[in-house]
Amino acid sequence: MDIIAGHGEFIFRWLHFFFGIAWIGLLYYFNFVQGAFFAETTAEVKKECTQKLVPRALWWFRWSAMITFLTGWIIIITKLATGMSYADGYMQRILPGALMGTFMWFNVWFVIWPAQKLAIAAANGETPAPDLADRVRRAFLASRTNTFLSISLLLFMGAAMHMLALQTPKANLWYLIVAIIVVVIEINALTAKKGITTAPLEKVSGVLTSGTIMAIIFYAILEVLKRMN
Repeated sequence: MDIIAGHGEFIFRWLHFFFGIAWIGLLYYFNFVQGAFFAETTAEVKKECTQKLVPRALWWFRWSAMITFLTGWIIIITKLATGMSYADGYMQRILPGALMGTFMWFNVWFVIWPAQKLAIAAANGETPAPDLADRVRRAFLASRTNTFLSISLLLFMGAAMHMLALQTPKANLWYLIVAIIVVVIEINALTAKKGITTAPLEKVSGVLTSGTIMAIIFYAILEVLKRMN
């Protein structure tokens, strides 16, 4: 018990890293590899993959997301409960990533997975749901949004322990700005149709470019707030 108590945060952090790698790795597989393959292969191959490959990948995908989500918040809540202020530099760097990770977890469990369950059922011969195409499209946008957000999330995860000077005395303003931006991005994923706000999500190159730009914007905002009196 003393070993567990003494190394509890490390254990949760190790689990967070392990399952986070699995989650984000599968996210990138779906977006960078599987999507392009499905667009080019035959209907028969796509159907067989949907029946046999996709369910296995999605099992690891959703449960890795769940464990990453839970272990991350356990670490944060433990730090806050043991005296660390939400305005601490570590929290200023990690909480924005945690907010993004929370929306990404929500997208996995409540947008992507429900749509994919229906797609798998249809591939196995069940009558397709009448709104299947719309739900698959929404899942696509949610998945691309997760990929978009993951770039900034990884920036803040790395910065939490390795960019210690990246903080501002205006913590409340920083959190407000981040929350507004992330909520707007999530609303776009859940409600937008095809148009200017979804154009960067249609292609992998667009997601990578716009996601990198967004990470730079977050960094720049924090640097500006850092220099404000």
